[in-house]
Amino acid sequence: MLIRITRSLCLLLMVGILCIYPCVGVHATAVENGTLDSNLTGSTDERTNINDPGTSESGDDLKELNIANTVTVTYDNGNGNVNGALRILITLTLIGLAPILIICLTSFTRIIIVLHFTRQALNTQTAPPNQVIVGLALFLTFFIMSPTIARVRTEAIQPFDRGEITQQEAFATAMGPIREFMYPQTQTKDVQMFMEISGAEWDGNIESIPNAVLIPSFMLSELRTAFIIGFMIYIPFIVIDMVVASVLMSMGMMMLPPTTISMPFKILLFVLADGWNLVIGNLVRTFY
Repeated sequence: MLIRITRSLCLLLMVGILCIYPCVGVHATAVENGTLDSNLTGSTDERTNINDPGTSESGDDLKELNIANTVTVTYDNGNGNVNGALRILITLTLIGLAPILIICLTSFTRIIIVLHFTRQALNTQTAPPNQVIVGLALFLTFFIMSPTIARVRTEAIQPFDRGEITQQEAFATAMGPIREFMYPQTQTKDVQMFMEISGAEWDGNIESIPNAVLIPSFMLSELRTAFIIGFMIYIPFIVIDMVVASVLMSMGMMMLPPTTISMPFKILLFVLADGWNLVIGNLVRTFY
């Protein structure tokens, strides 16, 4: 009964809004004596529809005759700035692409994998939780990438905002510092492998490596390096597991899981050795 009353109230509310809401007029393009109707937006010196509809004979004629059939976005060099709604759309698009760019072009991949291996080696399951690991990885990535971000802002973004370079030049200039960061972290054999797959020859210079080859080569090298560091982290904890398992076996405690006894000793060793300082400090130094 309550649901029916609620639905009825919602329906009455919608009807009331439709009755109260003023009618919205739709105006067609009216041209008199070469000028546009004053009710329409835009300049009175030009109109979007140059010729009457149906006068074009082909698609090319349609593009040339009717400006309304094409969309042009002009920033600074035109008659005004980018529309606010379009700015929001561009911002949301960049936010959607940000995770991909962070994973593929920065040190985030190596850091998050090493932190995951550290937690697995300690056998603490969800301590620290995923949110803490991701947050720490993001801030470490920002710390490592700060010089690169500063160069991109100085060399590409600021000149583009001042109108000194075009959008294509800004993109190419922004990729320069990022490529210089990725190239030292990329192993030569990974670059050669992707160059051979693409059928191109490489002369050994960074300028001759396209982005489509450098980015996957960088990611592959990051995965290899992260797994090597993870293996080095695992070694002392494996020794503790072996010692605890041997002691339990010698005492005849076959049914007691060794990980239950070894985990407190792992945490104790990690704390006494200041493990987080060692792991994170040496991990960050691998990029310098």
